[in-house]
Amino acid sequence: MERKKILLISGFILILFSITLAYFYTSTGNTSVSQDGRIGVVVTVGPQEEFVKRVAGDRVNVTVMVPPGADPHTYEPLPNQMKQVQEAQIYFQVGSDVEFELAWMGKLTSMNSHMKLVNTSTSIQLIPNTAESEEGSDPHVWVSPRNAKIMVENIYQSLVQVDPDNKDYYTKNRDEYINELDELDRNITQRLSGKNNTKIMVYHPAWAYFCKDYNLQQISIEQDGKEPTPQAIASLVDAARRENIKVIFVSPEFSTSNAQVIASEIDGKVVVVDPLSKDYLKNMQKVAEAFASS
Repeated sequence: MERKKILLISGFILILFSITLAYFYTSTGNTSVSQDGRIGVVVTVGPQEEFVKRVAGDRVNVTVMVPPGADPHTYEPLPNQMKQVQEAQIYFQVGSDVEFELAWMGKLTSMNSHMKLVNTSTSIQLIPNTAESEEGSDPHVWVSPRNAKIMVENIYQSLVQVDPDNKDYYTKNRDEYINELDELDRNITQRLSGKNNTKIMVYHPAWAYFCKDYNLQQISIEQDGKEPTPQAIASLVDAARRENIKVIFVSPEFSTSNAQVIASEIDGKVVVVDPLSKDYLKNMQKVAEAFASS
């Protein structure tokens, strides 16, 4: 009877020790890999999802905070997204003054103090924000394939730090994807090299980094983040006629009403181009074709 009691007590102590040990590892940040063996990753916008998955493959689970069709300037995360942040090991932020990150990053990081925060815009030359009412940089760094290469490298370096055992796998994937981004860059350069009109009219000024790389200039309908006044619309119509612009480009997350007004005045058309598509390579090729044909 005494021996049975000793065994019961010993078993209880062993269980208690195991629970304590598990808690210790969790609370000290040893959370580099989740229970299914994958790294929990959070990104802000859709293009980053492709960047991460092309480097990490099936080694990660990725949560995108700003879903397709949502506006990164105003979006508020849902409860299920907050839960994913609590369980994540890495947050790859854009890091270029995206309003979602400016508004929410402090709260998101406070929910998970062990989550590694990575600025994927490190080493990118940021363009100052053109809106008079806003300070900081233009946040849309990813629309440049050349910037995308830098972001991919930053993602790669962080993944290797968190999961060094799979460095060779990440290196191979990174190299393959960088080659594809180089090819995309060459194709866009060639496609736009013969474009006569270097000015494009857009509703939201999301394309500054793309324009910088490929010698274009965007004319924005949106004024300091606000709808244009009737006087501004009249001025934009005059500019479009002067520059022989026949296409107005809009993003899916914004209203097209003012773009439609201007298009009707210049006998032009409205074309949707998406800066937030998850299918980055195909989308950027599509964007280049649209700009080249305008």
